[in-house]
Amino acid sequence: MTHKKFEEEVNTLKNFFECYCKDKHENAEIKTTTLEYQSKIFYLELHLCDECQRGIYYSFSKLQNCPHEIKPRCRKCPTPCYEKKEWKETARIMIYSAVKLSLSIMKNRIKNVFS
Repeated sequence: MTHKKFEEEVNTLKNFFECYCKDKHENAEIKTTTLEYQSKIFYLELHLCDECQRGIYYSFSKLQNCPHEIKPRCRKCPTPCYEKKEWKETARIMIYSAVKLSLSIMKNRIKNVFS
């Protein structure tokens, strides 16, 4: 996986987890974290509660260790690496956030049409 693809995947996870945490949890904290992928360092500022931080760090570790040169979507991966419990939790967060963010984008487009 290229550095650009890795960064896109990390930012997608960050956006989804932050959207979910903002809506569902109260005690989010801002923490800066660093990720290393193929000798390149990525800096992230995460606004998450402890529970969501554990989930996103788990996802980051799986992403960093992905054995595929061309990364497939995790749900279609021939060699899934997530534990079943963590996979279900991450999938729940991703579905919730995808719907929420999609509705937000549609709402903004409609506002722009009528303004």
